[in-house]
Amino acid sequence: MKAILCSQYCQPDDLVLAEVPDPVAGPGEAVIAIKAAALNFFDILMIQGKYQIKPPFPFSPAAEVAGVIESIGPGVTDLKVGDRVVASCGHNGAREKIALPAASIVKIPDNLDYDRAAGIIIIYGTALHALEDRASPKPGETLAVLGAAGGTGLAACELGKLMGLKVIACASSDEKLEFARAHGAELTLNYGKEDLKEGLRKLTGGKGVDIIFDPVGGAYAEQALRSIAWEGRFLVIGFAAGDIPKMPLNLALLKGCDIRGVFWGAWTRQNPEKNRANLEKLVKWTAEGKISSHVDRTFPLAQTADALKVLAGRQAMGKVILHP
Repeated sequence: MKAILCSQYCQPDDLVLAEVPDPVAGPGEAVIAIKAAALNFFDILMIQGKYQIKPPFPFSPAAEVAGVIESIGPGVTDLKVGDRVVASCGHNGAREKIALPAASIVKIPDNLDYDRAAGIIIIYGTALHALEDRASPKPGETLAVLGAAGGTGLAACELGKLMGLKVIACASSDEKLEFARAHGAELTLNYGKEDLKEGLRKLTGGKGVDIIFDPVGGAYAEQALRSIAWEGRFLVIGFAAGDIPKMPLNLALLKGCDIRGVFWGAWTRQNPEKNRANLEKLVKWTAEGKISSHVDRTFPLAQTADALKVLAGRQAMGKVILHP
């Protein structure tokens, strides 16, 4: 089978399309013939050796896959050949087939296409865990989402609206903000033109924002924290801007606020049953049209480098999908 391989830490253009042996389903495993593999910003960091998880070489990027069960190993009873499924794999999704533990695989209904299914797990899983488990949300509270047109930001806008929060989308262009408004944002702020701290205070009538969802980091993080309400919650999601901010802790004292880390990957390993329930709920919501799982664009496997460069340039609004 064909696979995109990273054999040493490299840039997207250095990845190689190669032939590798087909996987075999071991005990408790199933082999998925991959129809769609979703890319995320951390895939770029992973191939560069800058991510906290470092798979052994050679590996493929792409941590989410959707496809069809091709074979099952001994002991697998809840899956059968031909089932349409989705799964999180951590890495190795940019290939034609993958063997995964059956417990990590979730069936998808016939009315949910593979592209949208592949894009559900990480961005919506992260956003749901952040808002439901970490943010202590109350209906009617304000939620400011930085990088609101990106994958995780868009998921936070949609889920925030579903949870009854007043969503403020923050992004770097009017085009991105219009996109976020079409996906659940009630208010918008262009931090390419307007001061983020003052803009958020103005939009909240001087009260400040109750919940800040920050997958961007960099210089915007401190500006956003300075706009937080008394007893607000600042959710640390990631650092798409590249720089990990060093926050003045006196702000946490003066605002009586919490800075809460959101490490979805570690949480899933410690709470596999809750994570599976979350994923099944998200699959259902997507099939019902309650969340969009919007696909920005798709690429054939051979153009994985181009797909990753779209993410690196922060050009995507929604998910970038590979078609093995």
